[in-house]
Amino acid sequence: MTQRSALLFFTLLTVQLSVFNLKAQAAVINHDNGTLRLQNPPSRIVVLAFSFVDALAVAGISPVGIADDGDKNRIITSVRNQIGSWQSVGSRYQPSLEAVAALKPDLIIADSGRHQSIYQDLTRIAPTLMLKNRGVTYQENLQVMLKIAAALDKTEQVKKRLQQHQDLMRDLKKQFNSQATFQFAVISDKGMWLHSPESYAGSVIAELGLKSPLKTGGGEAYLAAGFEQLLKTNPDWLFVGQYTRQTVLDKWQKNPLWKILTVSKSPQLVYVSANVWSLAGGMLAAEQIALELASHILP
Repeated sequence: MTQRSALLFFTLLTVQLSVFNLKAQAAVINHDNGTLRLQNPPSRIVVLAFSFVDALAVAGISPVGIADDGDKNRIITSVRNQIGSWQSVGSRYQPSLEAVAALKPDLIIADSGRHQSIYQDLTRIAPTLMLKNRGVTYQENLQVMLKIAAALDKTEQVKKRLQQHQDLMRDLKKQFNSQATFQFAVISDKGMWLHSPESYAGSVIAELGLKSPLKTGGGEAYLAAGFEQLLKTNPDWLFVGQYTRQTVLDKWQKNPLWKILTVSKSPQLVYVSANVWSLAGGMLAAEQIALELASHILP
């Protein structure tokens, strides 16, 4: 082989290996709008739902933009502690396309339940991963987290952290071993909504082996409840996330029938963060819910 032929051979080999490596690095993710193929792990990511921020925190990735409703405190502390600073791109319900585009993302992670109407607009800005956020159960959310990890080329890191999480949940489940019933609800001045085992917080409670007082969720994640419904449900423990300063509970507690409720006779009406229990979603939020339950239930 002549020197020129040898040089040509090694040049072609180098090109072929480079092509092979690019193919090896490509991530193919099945999502709610089809299949997304990413040649390289993204580095500038915009997320449009809180549970997706949780997934990025688990993966050790900081998003450049978040639909945080204009309030950085909407992102729970355990997640904020894992990510760097970010730019707000507006509300989860109506993110600003201009703000998203200005950040020059190479990946957008959007909520397939909220953002279908702007999906085409998002794809014109950057590759867009459409995943379910609102109404997902605990187990469904873990699968969403793994899809995000695959897109970020962080599967091994996330699986390792997931194993630690599952060990914690199993350990707490063994310790709880309670026959009492546990209910989470959000309250405001407009009403109360019970979160069934089909909701995120409800499914975390169920994952820990704790019983729901609801006879059936009927496939619904959130159930509007008046005072009569609460009396009928009558949980042994009631955890409530408060959205307004004055709530329907202020009125209901003045009703003589309030004394019928089990929680009226014991310190088992517990106020918790609606941000953590209702808005956040994600593995880190689930751990916070589980540990908060443990702080009240375990001796």
